[in-house]
Amino acid sequence: MILDDILAETRRTVARAKEVRPLGQVQAEAAAALPPRGFAAALRREDIACIAEFKRRSPSAGWIREGAEPGPVVQAYQAAGAAALSVLTDGPFFGGSLADLHSARGAVALPALRKDFMVDPYQVPEARAAGADAILLIVAALEDAQLAALLDEAARWQLDVLVEAHDAAEVDRAVALGARIVGVNHRDLRTFQMDMTLTERLRDRIPADRLVVAESGIRTAADVQRMRNVGVDAILVGENLMRGGDPGAALRALLVRP
Repeated sequence: MILDDILAETRRTVARAKEVRPLGQVQAEAAAALPPRGFAAALRREDIACIAEFKRRSPSAGWIREGAEPGPVVQAYQAAGAAALSVLTDGPFFGGSLADLHSARGAVALPALRKDFMVDPYQVPEARAAGADAILLIVAALEDAQLAALLDEAARWQLDVLVEAHDAAEVDRAVALGARIVGVNHRDLRTFQMDMTLTERLRDRIPADRLVVAESGIRTAADVQRMRNVGVDAILVGENLMRGGDPGAALRALLVRP
C-alpha cells in the first residue's frame, strides 16, 4: 500500500534527522520558538474557514507546481481570505521540507499546520522549532497508544492537532482519544481513491464541540457549499489552488457562495 511505503520512508527520514539534530537540540530550538498563533482558534469563523495548502506534488497527482516557493503563494492565500495554512514537509513523496514551513510562516500572519506523516514524538518539537502552530496525526497510520502519546507531546509544545480519519471507525477512535479538530479525508491514503460523500456520512459521529475539517477533492464553490450544508467548520484545499497560475484567485473563486 502507498501509505505503508510512505510510513516506512518517514521512519528512515526521522532516524537520519536524529543523527544530525539530537532530540535535546531540537527541544531547545522548539523552546526558543515564537509563541503559537492559535490554529484551532483561526478556524472558528461565522462562515466556513479555509486551510490553504502549499504542496508541490503528491503520489496521486505527480508534480502540481514544481519549483514553487512558499512566500508568494501563502501571501496570495492570506490576501484571498485563508484562515490558516497547511504546508507539506514530506520530501520523498510530496517535494516539501521543514524549510518550506519556516518560510511560509515567516511570510504571513496566519497559523500553519505541519502536514506530514507523524510517527515519532521527535517530530513534534521538530515541527515547533520550524514554526508550526499545529500538526497532523493520521489515524490510519497510528495505533491508539501512539496517537495518545503524540497528542500529549503536542500539548506539551502548545501545538493544536488535526486528527485525520477516513472511515467511521477512525472517526470514533479520534473522538474517543479527545481530538479537538477532526479531519475527514475524502481520499483513502491506502488506495488514493476518492469518496466525496464521506463528510456527509460521517459528520454526525463527531460531537458538536469539536471542529470538523473536510479534506481533499474540494474543487468548486459548489463543493464548498456542500460542506457548509452539513455543518463543516473548515475545508483543507491544496491541489486545486496550486495547479493554476494564480492561487489567490483560485481561493477567492472557491469561497464565493454559489
